[in-house]
Amino acid sequence: MRELLILGTGPHALEIADIVDRINHAQETWKLVGFVAQTDDKDGDDRRGLPVFGSTHVWDEYPTALVIAEPEWSSKAQIPRQRLTSLIDPSSFVSTSAQIGLGCIIYPNCFVGSDVRVGDFLFCLAGSVINHEDVIEDGVTITASVTVAGNVHIEADCYLGQSCTIREMIRIGRGSLIGMGSVVLGDVAPNSIMVGNPARKLGTRHHKPAGASVLRRARWLVRKGAKAIRRKAAGAKTRVLTRVFP
Repeated sequence: MRELLILGTGPHALEIADIVDRINHAQETWKLVGFVAQTDDKDGDDRRGLPVFGSTHVWDEYPTALVIAEPEWSSKAQIPRQRLTSLIDPSSFVSTSAQIGLGCIIYPNCFVGSDVRVGDFLFCLAGSVINHEDVIEDGVTITASVTVAGNVHIEADCYLGQSCTIREMIRIGRGSLIGMGSVVLGDVAPNSIMVGNPARKLGTRHHKPAGASVLRRARWLVRKGAKAIRRKAAGAKTRVLTRVFP
């Protein structure tokens, strides 16, 4: 079995450890050594009975271990490529013709169709569908129950909110954020914040390097977009009732 380190100590890191257990239950593959914190002040802690290492010396202590990073890990670009691996939950289907990059994490019950090309550091939560001939560039986050139809191109650093749907044969521009439940029917310009059904542009995303603060900002924008749609719908209902019952 290969030694494996999980970069990060947050909730997603613990879920990644669960996926490692599920992979090993299907076929003994990984010896999970422990977790790596981004700072040395947590060195010596433990998570679920496994040690937490500081980031300064762990590379030398485990020179042959492969690594997988939680999405909040802020220095993915500094990870040596020869140390990266990807993890796919055994319950997910990945076509034999699909290409998956390094550092990718695919949660349970996902579907990756034929001739899909995925770059590095995809983070894909449970129950999502990536259909045939899609192109997913580096650093994309796909949250739970997302459906991406066929022949879609998603550029780098995009965030697809929960249960959104992307129509076939369109392009999502780099750094864009698609709000939860949105239905995207046309091309999206880079750094756009899209919400609604059909999706419309709510604003511009000021993209920063990936990290915990960016994910929090993305989730806040998704919630903001959903609230704006509800307010608009409530206003429209009020106007209709006013006309019917003046």
